[in-house]
Amino acid sequence: MAQTVKPGEFVVVGERPLDVSVPLGARPRVGTVFLRTPGVVTRTPMHATQRLAWVDALNEDRVMRGEGPLSEDEIEAEWAQSVDLLFHDGNILIRPDPTAMAMAFQADELLQQQLQVSKRLIRFLNVTDERVRGALRARGEYWRMSVVPLQPEAILAHIGAARVAIDGLPIYYYNQTNGTRLVTWQEFEGLKNQPDHVLRKMLVEIKAFCGRRNRQGTAEVDFFLSPPAFGRRNLEQVDFVILDNPALRQKHAELAAAFRAAVPVALRVDDPADIEWRNAMFAALISRPHETSAKEVVQGLSPEFFLQIEWLPGAWIEEGELLLDPVFADAEENVADAELQAMCDLRAREFIFNYVREFGDVEYVNIGRINRTLSLRREEARRNTVYIAEVKQLGIPVPVVRIIRLQKWGIGEHLNDGVDLLTAILRAEEYTDYILDRRMGCRQLGMNLPPHVNTRRISERYTGQNSRYLGQAYWITYLERDYVSGRASDKLPDAAYQNPAFVVRLARLLGEAAAVNLIVGRMRSDRTTVLFDDGDEVILFDAEGLPASLVVSDHTGTFTNYEDDFSLNIEAYAAPVNRRADKLAAHAGAFAQCYLDAFVSRFVHIQQVYRGRKRAFDSLFKHRPWDPGGSMAYRWLHVLERLDAAEAWQIAELIRQHITVSDQPG
Repeated sequence: MAQTVKPGEFVVVGERPLDVSVPLGARPRVGTVFLRTPGVVTRTPMHATQRLAWVDALNEDRVMRGEGPLSEDEIEAEWAQSVDLLFHDGNILIRPDPTAMAMAFQADELLQQQLQVSKRLIRFLNVTDERVRGALRARGEYWRMSVVPLQPEAILAHIGAARVAIDGLPIYYYNQTNGTRLVTWQEFEGLKNQPDHVLRKMLVEIKAFCGRRNRQGTAEVDFFLSPPAFGRRNLEQVDFVILDNPALRQKHAELAAAFRAAVPVALRVDDPADIEWRNAMFAALISRPHETSAKEVVQGLSPEFFLQIEWLPGAWIEEGELLLDPVFADAEENVADAELQAMCDLRAREFIFNYVREFGDVEYVNIGRINRTLSLRREEARRNTVYIAEVKQLGIPVPVVRIIRLQKWGIGEHLNDGVDLLTAILRAEEYTDYILDRRMGCRQLGMNLPPHVNTRRISERYTGQNSRYLGQAYWITYLERDYVSGRASDKLPDAAYQNPAFVVRLARLLGEAAAVNLIVGRMRSDRTTVLFDDGDEVILFDAEGLPASLVVSDHTGTFTNYEDDFSLNIEAYAAPVNRRADKLAAHAGAFAQCYLDAFVSRFVHIQQVYRGRKRAFDSLFKHRPWDPGGSMAYRWLHVLERLDAAEAWQIAELIRQHITVSDQPG
């Protein structure tokens, strides 16, 4: 029996969303918020049937009050002013209509106010649509985008949680974004093991729902990996209701055989442990494309970079007033909530204040946190958190995107070592100078770095190991630069390597960059690993999509190896060729030759520039402290002496000896 809806009340028809008192298996998976007559329906497993259930509830109440049922126009109005919800992993996901974002935000407010759902538990789907993410962006709410799982265990959990039923067996995998339920060949074929009446019911259900479209415009049910060879048309001419049992089973066997033939052999078994099947299913479950996985969400931000971002509560300006996201206030009131404290990063709030003070005419600020490196290596820095900021100014159409990296050795780190506050401050300032001096040295020797870097500070309270200063306010220094819009050299699409023009240009850029990288001794601090072609080298493209330039986004590790011979770990400079051998195929030899030629040419050019302006180079850091323990002035002169004494062709020959492609250059 439908639950009645009393005027003026917000009524839940079904179980309350996120009700922990309801057993996990009995909790609803989908819901619909209605705005015209406020309420939410969680009864029945489909949004379409929930809309029918809502009309039933309204009509039952009208009958009890002696009124007639809703008219067709009134029913359409109720349905039109509704918003789809999904309940997943303790969160409510709003699936907005991009043309009606005001309704999505109204539903958001109702959930918070009427059901007392915390704002941090309500997220938004469909954010690859510019209208959706633009609406979130303007509110400083990138953090409310539903994100794609990144780790294998999270992907497995996502696939497992996607299993749903309609009115029968839970044989479907549900795509949260487009509302389609996928049935695999294994699940379809496995229906042969069910009793006749269950087999009939499921075939009728599959046929009915694969012929229907949801409000997202996609099929309610579709077939995993088989369209267009097998799909709705294979079932639409069959009347499963009138077939006798033997004929029913025969027809099912024929359909299963056709379905099987349409699916790649390696993907016919539903095996989440198999990486190929798992990736294919996951891609299907996040398709359309889903969330942040397939397109830029911040203009100019590459997909592999965006995926690493944990967006944090931001801020916007309204009538000249800075409005921080209300969840910051929630965090202040709930200091014991570790998850909420982590979300409301106080450093992010300080970054926002700096931007508002700097620009003065800010519309909104979105801050993201990147907790793991994009490179093939793992960062060795103590303070390895990187932030990204998107700042929109009034009157400027495109937001500014900046990368924020906290200084590795700051006041807090030195206090942890037991020194006094003044010493910690002086050492931190010296390290800031060292970072900027290394950057200057890299540019002097031809490394193509982002053009602008600023140093700024935020304050926080000390909570480290030095008990003398617990609670002491101190400053954290961070370096801020413009985001380099391009693709990391180690994450280029495989298909690009089939274009000879692309191969030649890429080889030349990598060879030139390798020469500079070797000269400045860019390695890990233990000098066991060369840092090159592992995420920091960003390729920029011309109008034809060909590599035009290479920018080193981060000069971490430069001037680490300033004393050893160039032959130390020289095999690392053959790796850019060897790693690409399979992708390059017939172009591998040409790539290797072009790479080495560019290496030699660039190395010799830098030597000539140095020899022609030796005095200017030698005196660049003369005013800095001289310390054989490793000051920048000391390292700089050793790097220049080594450069002057080297023979580029001999180094290239050492690299060539480590190149393993079959048609390597002679």
